[in-house]
Amino acid sequence: MIRFRQFHRLALSFLMLLAAFVQPARSEIPDAVINAISTGNSAVLAGYFNPSLTLAILDKEDIYTRQQAELIMKDFFARNTPVSFTVLHKGGKEGSQYAIGNLVTPSDVFRVTIYLKVKDGKSLIHQLRFEKDGE
Repeated sequence: MIRFRQFHRLALSFLMLLAAFVQPARSEIPDAVINAISTGNSAVLAGYFNPSLTLAILDKEDIYTRQQAELIMKDFFARNTPVSFTVLHKGGKEGSQYAIGNLVTPSDVFRVTIYLKVKDGKSLIHQLRFEKDGE
């Protein structure tokens, strides 16, 4: 009986110690989103759009449907062919993430901000912003 209690206490102490070090998994920005911006692939990017999202490109900001936002992004990438996209900072908490990066095109550098929320187990873009870097 004493050995069972000692084992029980030891096992309970171990589980409590383990729980203190284990943190809940935090979702990351999907690589496909980063790659889609890097390559200017509006179709893949739209696959991560929430059914409605805020899209801000330079001075124009509005709420669009997924289909409208895909067409706007297709036009943006046609006029601003990506050379590279580098994520400078990312973070978030359980259920939401953000990333800030620089999109380099032949004529400009854009600061890109992406806000995602997890919905039904999938990370979806709720807000996407493109601003000229330095403005």
